[in-house]
Amino acid sequence: MNPVQLRKWQELCAAVVPANSFYTAKLKGCDLSAFASLPLTTKKELVADQAANPPFGTNLTYPVERYSRFAQTSGSTGKPMRWLDTEESWEWMARNWRRVFETAGVTSEDRMFFAFSFGPFLGFWTAFEAASRLGCLCIPSGGMRSAARLHLFIDSEATVLCCTPTYALYLAQIAKEEGVYLAASPIRRIIVAGEPGGSILATRRELERLWNGAAVVDHHGMTEIGPVSYGCPAEPGVLHVMEDEFIAEVIDPASGLPLPEGSRGELVLTNLGRLGSPLIRYRTGDVVETRARGRCDCGSDELALVGGILGRTDDMVVVRGVNVYPTAVEDIVRSVGGVTEYRVRVFKDRSLVELAMDIELENGHGREVAHRLEFALRDALSLRVPVTVQAGGTLPRFEMKAKRWIRS
Repeated sequence: MNPVQLRKWQELCAAVVPANSFYTAKLKGCDLSAFASLPLTTKKELVADQAANPPFGTNLTYPVERYSRFAQTSGSTGKPMRWLDTEESWEWMARNWRRVFETAGVTSEDRMFFAFSFGPFLGFWTAFEAASRLGCLCIPSGGMRSAARLHLFIDSEATVLCCTPTYALYLAQIAKEEGVYLAASPIRRIIVAGEPGGSILATRRELERLWNGAAVVDHHGMTEIGPVSYGCPAEPGVLHVMEDEFIAEVIDPASGLPLPEGSRGELVLTNLGRLGSPLIRYRTGDVVETRARGRCDCGSDELALVGGILGRTDDMVVVRGVNVYPTAVEDIVRSVGGVTEYRVRVFKDRSLVELAMDIELENGHGREVAHRLEFALRDALSLRVPVTVQAGGTLPRFEMKAKRWIRS
């Protein structure tokens, strides 16, 4: 730990033990100064704790009356978890988001458009508050249809769009259908979160093409852990972990043992400012690749995640001995071009796992796109993946995290 991390870790320990029932029991008998020897925390434990102690579980450092914010995980990888925050924890998350914005070059002169439903998923709630405290004009669009959102975005002359990468692609498609000329808008930044697309080279290039060269800035976080990283301003496709606010580790997902810098493995995080509902050595399930420590061209010496979030440990599919991550498939799809939306079907054929893909085509593109995509998938993955063209509007669209992989 660096000195700042050590001080905040000691403050966290003093607040949590013995006030927090979950961690007091979990850390009983442990030497809190021997951080690397402390037990890992898993989502399964947290879900079980909330089921046994409804409605919020025991990972609460203060009485429930002290908490003022409620959030719930998206449930994309299992049963949703409820999460409570104090005003102090909420302020901590807003400060983290402010750093994301400032590193991205956002100023008080920007008009920020939030294409987000503002439901119980944490999403852009703290981002909205951080932007308002930065002095930006903040424009919400919860409860609106996509076409109405697009016209509000244009009419308000927004300069920064905040949403998932999938939804930014979809809004660009809606613009074509509505005859809206995005090149006439003053958009200059697209800040994306919620899924890995912002650090996927081909997806980022496609977004920049569709949105008149607007710079795409990635960020990642989780409802239960908070805002974690910011997009490197010097090297697109790299995320830096805010290490004054988090202790980050990378482990072998199979053994749970730590891996050296420059390795690919599962990201483990400890948040140092969310004292009311902390997570200590939390297995995020996110697959990352770090690089050896050193000063980045942007001036940061904080941990660099090359390629952002590469996938999730529970997302990988083994097809005839080949490890296939959804992020790798998206990179191939966007590189080929001509595809507005796609879906991957995972199924078994005579006990063998197989993949098939459905796509919708951009206007002006023919079925040759499917043949190019089949060849690109075979070339990159050494797998035959049949691609079927579907009629426009057949496949689902997503505002939040896209669910393109269907398993049967």
